[in-house]
Amino acid sequence: VEMANMIVQWHPERKKRTLLAAHYDTRPLPDRDPDPRLRTEGIFIGANDGAVGVALLMEMAHLMPDLKGDYGGDFVLFDGEELVFREGDPYFLGSEWFAREYVKNPPAVPYRWGVLLDMIGDADLQVYQERNSMSWRDTRPLVIDIWRTAQKLGVREFIPRVGYEVNDDHINLHDVAKIPTALVIDFEFLAWHTTHDLPERCSALSLAKVGWVIHEWLNGLD
Repeated sequence: VEMANMIVQWHPERKKRTLLAAHYDTRPLPDRDPDPRLRTEGIFIGANDGAVGVALLMEMAHLMPDLKGDYGGDFVLFDGEELVFREGDPYFLGSEWFAREYVKNPPAVPYRWGVLLDMIGDADLQVYQERNSMSWRDTRPLVIDIWRTAQKLGVREFIPRVGYEVNDDHINLHDVAKIPTALVIDFEFLAWHTTHDLPERCSALSLAKVGWVIHEWLNGLD
């Protein structure tokens, strides 16, 4: 099937740049549903695992024209993050393509930081620091800065300790494109890859809190 990443640029004239990313595709099947029949026949909506990252960036788009400071930023929405019908199918197709193109045709102004948003709409939001993001020497200061911003704002859902290791699009951005990229994710979502990943499991307040933290972090860059 044909795929396409989507890129939105903000303040392209600025000589310092950040990358905010999410995936806009959803998994073809709910392969972890409690009902074995639904794992191959059920409908996967992907409200939290897919849609919420895009929703957050769409809402943040209203604020980006007034972004303070010297930094511009790009939104990248990845396709093919998990076009997985069966075990062994490849993940992260969109971010792999993006990372290889970034190396092949480097931009005039490279990204200083990247933030990947995934599964941040859970009504019971708990955002721990992701293990890969904290273990990479170039990315660790970014993680600390984002969680410090959350603490200053009083957003307690950002928990300042390592909670899990997640393979996601940030691996390609960091290892292939060499962009220091942190993953912001709540990986303790009980409806993950099931037919229960529905809008009613998500919270506008959770999205607002994550968006507030990321927007304030962007405005504080120097």
